[in-house]
Formats: sequence, C-alpha cells, structure tokens
Amino acid sequence: MPVRNRFAELLPEITEWRRDLHRHPELQFETHRTSGVVAEKLRAFGCDEVVTGIGRTGVVGIIKGRKTGSGRVVGLRADMDALPIVEATGLDYASETHGAMHACGHDGHTAMLLGAARYLAETRNFDGTVAVIFQPAEEGGGGGREMVNDGVMERFAIDEVYGMHNWPGMPLGSFAIRPGAFFAAADLIEIEITGKGGHAAKPQETADPIVAASHVVVALQSIASRNLDPVEQLVVSITSIHSDGNAFNVIPTKVTLRGTVRTLSLAVQDMAERRLTEISESVSIAMGCTAKVTYNRNYPAMVNTETETEYAAKAAAAVAGKCDAAPYIMGGEDFAFMLNARPGAYILVGNGDSAGVHHPEYNFDDDAIPAGCSWWVELAEQRLPLG
Repeated sequence: MPVRNRFAELLPEITEWRRDLHRHPELQFETHRTSGVVAEKLRAFGCDEVVTGIGRTGVVGIIKGRKTGSGRVVGLRADMDALPIVEATGLDYASETHGAMHACGHDGHTAMLLGAARYLAETRNFDGTVAVIFQPAEEGGGGGREMVNDGVMERFAIDEVYGMHNWPGMPLGSFAIRPGAFFAAADLIEIEITGKGGHAAKPQETADPIVAASHVVVALQSIASRNLDPVEQLVVSITSIHSDGNAFNVIPTKVTLRGTVRTLSLAVQDMAERRLTEISESVSIAMGCTAKVTYNRNYPAMVNTETETEYAAKAAAAVAGKCDAAPYIMGGEDFAFMLNARPGAYILVGNGDSAGVHHPEYNFDDDAIPAGCSWWVELAEQRLPLG
C-alpha cells in the first residue's frame, strides 16, 4: 500500500503541529511544553493509556488493536528535543527561543508519530498493542538510556521497537536502512597535558604543553591510519584546544584537549581507547610533560537486528515502492539504548535537498510527513496482523 490517503487529508493539521513545535524548541530533558502537547494530543486521540514522566520527561501512549489475542506489543519511538543553535532560516515560524532550534528535525519526527498515533487510534486495524514512545534528550542527554533505565520496555511489555530519522540529501519521502551496526558509538574524550610554564623568551626552562599537545593531536590520527584495518570504520577528532594561559609572552602550564571517537564495533572501540591513552601519555612524556586521559563511552553503536530490519524495509517498500541500502553513519544516535534492550530497527526517510542536520539553516520538509506517518502505520499493521 502506498502513502495513505488519510495522511494527505491530515497533512495541513500535522504540519501545523510540527510548526508549533518548531516555534517552541526545548533542550534535552527540558521538554516540558513539548511533552505536555504530546500527552494532550494522545489523550484527545483516544489512546487507551497515556503515561508521562518516563525517563524524566518522556511520554508513552498505548493503543490497543481491535484484537489483542496476539499479546504482542510493538514500540514506535520519536525524539522531541532541539539543539542549542541560533536559527538562521528566516521562516515565519522560526524559533521564538533564542539559542535553541529544531536543527535536526525532531519536531518532524514527533509530528509524524503523532499523526500515526491518531490514525492507529482511529482504525485499530491490528491484533495486539502499539506503544508510541516520545523521548527527550536525544541530543547528548541520553534520554533513550533514561527511558530504558526507567523500565519503559518492561512496564509496557514491548517486544520490538522501531525508530526513524529524516535524512537531508535523500529524495523526499524515500527510505533507506541497513542491518547490523548502522550509527556509530559516540565517545567523549578529554586529554589534560601538564608541563612547566615560564617566559616565552626562555623556552629551554619550560616543558611546553602546547608543543606536546600539538604533537598529540597529530599522532592521534595514526590510530585510524596505522592501527586499524582499512575496511573498518573509525573517526578520531580533536575539536577543542584550551590552555590556562592567555598572554603573548607566557608559556602555560596546562593544555586541555577535547574531542570525540566514533566506532562501529566493540573491538575497534577498545583498540581506540587503548591507543589514544598510550599515544597521549607517551608523546607527552617525550616532550617532558604528563597526560591525564578521560575516555567516556557515551552512546553505544546503534545496531539494527537482522529480522526487524527486514520488517522495517518491507513496510518502507510498501509505502515508497522500494527501500534503499543505507551507508554506515558515524554520527551517534541514542536509540541505540533501546535497541540494546529489545530487537528492532532504525530507518531513514528522505528530507530532500535541504541544509544538513545540525545546521542553522536546516528545516524539516513537511512534505515528508505523509510518507513517514504511512511507514509507522504500515509497520504496526504488518507486525500485528489481524489475520
């Protein structure tokens, strides 16, 4: 079945929901208004149960099918939070909160799942239960982890769980997915290099941590180029360098490097952490300094289970005519925590020729809404057939 006619009828209304969310972005766990709007709509749709406060500000709506004899529960998840970015779109519905904007399309994700929830509550053409999951704090806060730790899977007896993300550069309304590792583990690193400061005109009397830090930054690139099989994936990026000095003629005592490591497998992650520590410490020692490395395993790699990926692709092909193979993506995605708790899959829906996500000129394309809503519904009905 292609895009459902009902979503063409609902498109103006769902678009207005999305644009209202866009005007009022909220960061991480502070999605109080957004969560309230979501809960209010789910109740108005006639969900059998609406629960708030899961994972701090998460919301779950329960929709029972015409039959429930299968006893199965399928979870459908959307993220709600925005990013700390100043919007530069010039839209008439641009963010009214300075310093925050929906630069990743979570407003679109939330609106699409709300649209699907309305349809599922109206029709109930399935045997079992659908749990619509609205998650806060995907952008760095680990909201998926918090909802899992709060017992969302056990409380609602969820058997399998699915997620979706819009993707700029893919044709509008198209779909792409891959089984196995899909999005990368997103680790955070901090390297504190300590030397001996002094007068810049007398460098021989110092142990210059800036020189040491410069060599560390360059040497860390050898982890990917000389320690890793070229067919594997690894990104090591230093994104911030700060010293405890700010004078032209003073060599500081301390330099702090911060950055991220992205991997798709535990073996590569282990190797990257070990080599990053060894290189940072040994290069610093060679320069007369010391290094303290803090390696924080933040979001794990997001891994689609094989069977559920096939289900997700089949539903996408029913909506769009086909489902393409997606590339590996080295960005992080905290839906990984839910996929570690239950079998499931994550799919991409095309956002057309838009600015990239996390860009101040990005905007979710409302014309993707019917395809996204239809995929959610098709997936739920296929996984919970009336028979």
